[in-house]
Amino acid sequence: MGVETTATATSSMELSSRLGNEHGKYIDKELEKKLLRKLDIRIIPILWCLFLVSFFDRSNIGNAKISGMTKALKMEGNDYNIAVTIFTVSYVVFGVPANLLVKKFGPKLLAVYMFCWGLVTLGQGLTKTTSGLIACRFVMGMFEAGFVPGCAYLISCYYKRNEFLRRYAVFFSANMAAGAFNGLFSTLLAKLDGRGGLDSWQWIFVMEAIITMGVSIIGFFIIVPFPENASFLTADEKALLEARMEQDGGSVKNDQITFQRILPMLADWKIWVCVIGYMSAEETASSLVAFQPTILKDLGWTSTDAQWHTIPVYATSFVFTLSSAWLSDYLDHRFLFTVFGSVMTIIGWSIQLAHTSSAGVLYMAMFFVSLGAFINMSTLVVWLCTNMGKGVKRTVAMGILTGFGNCGAFVSGNVFITNQSPKYPVGFGVGLAFAVLGLITNTIYYFFLNRENSRRDKVQSPSAGLYEYEQREEIQKMGDAHPDFRYQL
Repeated sequence: MGVETTATATSSMELSSRLGNEHGKYIDKELEKKLLRKLDIRIIPILWCLFLVSFFDRSNIGNAKISGMTKALKMEGNDYNIAVTIFTVSYVVFGVPANLLVKKFGPKLLAVYMFCWGLVTLGQGLTKTTSGLIACRFVMGMFEAGFVPGCAYLISCYYKRNEFLRRYAVFFSANMAAGAFNGLFSTLLAKLDGRGGLDSWQWIFVMEAIITMGVSIIGFFIIVPFPENASFLTADEKALLEARMEQDGGSVKNDQITFQRILPMLADWKIWVCVIGYMSAEETASSLVAFQPTILKDLGWTSTDAQWHTIPVYATSFVFTLSSAWLSDYLDHRFLFTVFGSVMTIIGWSIQLAHTSSAGVLYMAMFFVSLGAFINMSTLVVWLCTNMGKGVKRTVAMGILTGFGNCGAFVSGNVFITNQSPKYPVGFGVGLAFAVLGLITNTIYYFFLNRENSRRDKVQSPSAGLYEYEQREEIQKMGDAHPDFRYQL
């Protein structure tokens, strides 16, 4: 046993040296391609499936609304808006703690979260009162809070900065696929109206809850651990992975979670600027999730037709988001893609706000709104993540970004006022204002990152010996504050 262990360790050390475990040295490209293929197969597909199901559960309330939920639960005034908003309350409150738990106990906790919110989704379908629905939405937000940031952090642990966005965009595209498929699925479930003593809106919640819990059980056994515990990799593959991550800015294995360390991280201006940008995109995305079926129905379509018309909107966003991510990684640039997303959203909301066009033109505007929001959300997560030190700081940043960034849903859940249908001047106007705000904050973020890179270039150029073994502990501790760190623009 001891001889085998020693031989394995020696083999790993030799390979680590051969592959380039220090900055600037050669890494075998063929071996790297094989490793990337293996990572892509083992990491992304299961997370994509989990997120697909997650978005079903988050967005099905919009489909349930036009399938008779509000009438069955005797919802009045802004009761529906409250049910939508309360989810965001718990999502924001528990964002950072839930993500830190994933960092501490491992990625399989993501599947546990999912099983728990699946139970709560089932409760939404069986509740008989508005207060019961609101309570379920609050608890559901609590369990969902750590899912997206946890997945983002897990993906970032395995990929370099210029590889991250493509993989995250594939993962993130699940919510667009869910948005498209959910309309179709909800339409089919509506045909079960009256079966088993359940109304059509109840079947939407019940069936999706069953799927959620089933997928979460499968996911528990498939989700990969963090790299240091990656038993699905051979010793040679682990050595190569470590070499790649060291070359990209260091890897973090034993990064302690303490209140003293977390507190100063909360004050990093980069996080909060990105939060505003993400919040702006989230305001639009959550408007689509909760109100797009209603908006389309108000254009004159039946409930069924409105469900069907959501599919092309999400499908188009799916294609544009993946294309944007690939080009962004290829060019190693983020800012201009957020500009494109913001401009598309501004055009879309402006057309909706004017409300002087035909139903076809207003429907076209939903395409602009959707693709702009989803491009920005995926890009901003990666842009912030790659500009953070690895380990706990990145975990905290992801929790804050997706948690507080979802405050945009607070706004969207309360600006589409029922008695303003179908023009919704407040809803469309606020969406337009947030799109402009996002464009401004993303520009500010880019400007200050560029200025800081220029300042560090004047002080010193990146040293060739930056990633020597004796300096790694210092680099891990300082993260993006290290003078040799350069921010991605």
